[in-house]
Amino acid sequence: MTRPPLPEWAPHEAVWIGFPSHGELWEDDLAPAQEEVAAFAKAVNAGGKGEAVWLVAANDEAAERARALAPFAKVITELFGDIWLRDTPAIILGSGKGRRGVDFRFNGWGGKYDLPGDDTIGVRLSVEAGLPCTSADWVLEGGAIDGDGSGTLITTEQCLLNPNRNPGMSRKDVEGALSRDLGFERFVWLGDGLLNDHTDGHVDNLARFVAPGRVAIPTAANGDPNAAVYKSAARRLADARLDIVTLPSPGEIVRDGEIIPASYMNFYIGNAVVVVPLYGSENDEAAVHAVQALFPDRKAVGLRADHVLTGGGSFHCISQQLPL
Repeated sequence: MTRPPLPEWAPHEAVWIGFPSHGELWEDDLAPAQEEVAAFAKAVNAGGKGEAVWLVAANDEAAERARALAPFAKVITELFGDIWLRDTPAIILGSGKGRRGVDFRFNGWGGKYDLPGDDTIGVRLSVEAGLPCTSADWVLEGGAIDGDGSGTLITTEQCLLNPNRNPGMSRKDVEGALSRDLGFERFVWLGDGLLNDHTDGHVDNLARFVAPGRVAIPTAANGDPNAAVYKSAARRLADARLDIVTLPSPGEIVRDGEIIPASYMNFYIGNAVVVVPLYGSENDEAAVHAVQALFPDRKAVGLRADHVLTGGGSFHCISQQLPL
């Protein structure tokens, strides 16, 4: 019987973090995005008191830059198209000597971004880490689901039932596949994700487990265009009898004339810290304080993620933990 993945707050041996590597993708944001990623890596490592950091660079030039910015990290050079390692690598099950990876098909978030290496990076990183890895023949990105370790999963209909992922698979089919391949037993379906999220509504921008049966979601602030999305999520979570806690939202964040899917929910739960992405909103400090209250055994750290966000995500999106 397959047991579900350990929750993110379980102890980690290490974390893979994608390092921005392609100038043609990042353009003027490449160097500052690399600096933001290095700052995130440093916070997670916590001077050696957190967890080992494995920075994944796509080419030798980026690997050299990663070593210069983060000399404490192990740098792995493996071809990938983009840094969103929450979505492209295998999902790790088990702990200790029983760990194994389950690698899902990846189709560029519904065919939007077909970049070399993204569909095979999961197996390659698993092999590099010495983990056995099996393949599942359907499309799933890690950021589309969140579990609490007890068998309960939250996800969104907008993503997992989107015909651009697994056409022909019904809700029942998806639940069956999640049960078979990842061991989940209870499924809580939210509706849409954030406005203009090119992942088609990944749940890690909307709702996150912070303890067994306890879910954090945003409350709208400062003209946030996702107010109705948050209310719908809260209603469905309450109907599922999950305990709900709230964080402020950053409000409406506009870059180059477009509303972007900025969210404090894209925090990363490490061994020693919880790193919260910040956007220059008046709610930045309040969000860090709220996260700190949820994780009293860790230090909540807020770091700017403006340049990483130009690529479409934030700290949780670029990381994938390896359970101890």
